[in-house]
Amino acid sequence: MTIVIDQPSLGEEKKITCNTNDVTLDECILVHEIGSNGGFDAPEINAFGNSFRDYNVENERQKSVEEFYRLNHINQSYDFVKRMREEYGKLDKVEMSIWECCELLNDVVDDSDPDLDEPQIEHLLQTAEAIRKDYPDEDWLHLTALIHDLGKVLLLPVFGALPQWAVVGDTFPLGCRFDESIVHYKYMKDNPDYNNPLYKSKNGVYSEGCGLENVMISWGHDDYMYMVAKENGTTLPSAGLFVIRFHSFYPLHRSGAYKHLMNKEDAENLKWLQIFNKYDLYSKSKVRVDVEKVKPYYMSLIQKYFPAKLRW
Repeated sequence: MTIVIDQPSLGEEKKITCNTNDVTLDECILVHEIGSNGGFDAPEINAFGNSFRDYNVENERQKSVEEFYRLNHINQSYDFVKRMREEYGKLDKVEMSIWECCELLNDVVDDSDPDLDEPQIEHLLQTAEAIRKDYPDEDWLHLTALIHDLGKVLLLPVFGALPQWAVVGDTFPLGCRFDESIVHYKYMKDNPDYNNPLYKSKNGVYSEGCGLENVMISWGHDDYMYMVAKENGTTLPSAGLFVIRFHSFYPLHRSGAYKHLMNKEDAENLKWLQIFNKYDLYSKSKVRVDVEKVKPYYMSLIQKYFPAKLRW
């Protein structure tokens, strides 16, 4: 696999080529971080003038974000997630295409996000276009970026109008000890699983190296979209499905928690998730994307990796 990264130099455009047959993906990431001035540069502040993912800054939006996490942490239990997976795993809510689902997100705003208050379709296209610029040959990653948040349609009436705490926000495993890297960890102590002896140990109901595929993750748009993609027979590579399911799993990809549950495939896929996360987090801005201009490209990718209609 070859990753080509734009690298400008005094009036001329150069490209750094990372062939992952010769070097590790970790080394490619390092090259990109060092020399990405011609591609995507992560800004230092969000659309509100604050640092990204700063949950301590004092403002009205932060207060609503903290209240969101309080509700999320006291309600997301092992039994709750099991019920949600059984209910929504039926995929009997509606039948529609990927792009039709993208358009539904025009009515969705994520209350858990301290960095953005724009409709979600804007974020999807910002993320996808930023990745497309820096990784032009990885079309599966472009499409993964476009669809990674489509599960947020769970907020809409046709999907049951689930509360925000059951759809968005950082995710974490259930069935084992809660790690202190979980944002607003203090509220985890009010979770019904907190004092359950079955879930108090590091491994809980799991075994070391069992693989994240076998781990129950707090319910939301990530897990739902993963189920939709997988059950509808997507041909996205396993790394794409991993990104979709775990892109909000910040305790893992930001803090390194829960790695003892990963297997070898997870370790490889995590490298792609860490690439993706830079764009998912830092591409959020007020800059608009010309939807009609980029739509034909993404429609071609949808046709390549998904059936025309999906069960949701």
